[in-house]
Amino acid sequence: QVQVVESGGGLVQAGGSLRLSCAASGRTFRTYAMGWFRQAPGKEREFVAFINWSAPSIYYADSVKGRFTISRDNAKNTVYLQMNSLKPEDTAVYSCAASVRYYSSSYYYLSESDYDYWGQGTQVTVSS
Repeated sequence: QVQVVESGGGLVQAGGSLRLSCAASGRTFRTYAMGWFRQAPGKEREFVAFINWSAPSIYYADSVKGRFTISRDNAKNTVYLQMNSLKPEDTAVYSCAASVRYYSSSYYYLSESDYDYWGQGTQVTVSS
């Protein structure tokens, strides 16, 4: 089992920044990738970014490319999402997820079905 806990959400004005953290605990040695997803009111959950534990491979959704940065701290089993130049349309519940499935070192974990463990989510609200 892997436990995933997010933190760092809040209210920020448009153009501002926030950093989300995602701490994994438990059988973290089985975790091959971590991802961030978000769900805005009335919309489906969508992929934001992922990072794997090898290489590392990183990928962003087009909507956040150039503004968000995902990074990891292996020693702390923690993944971060630095969000800059925030826009009102970034308002959503942001969830972190962990995958214990290994496909290949070049596999991109972009789908919700690629992940096994999810955090409870953290609210990010961007005011205009």
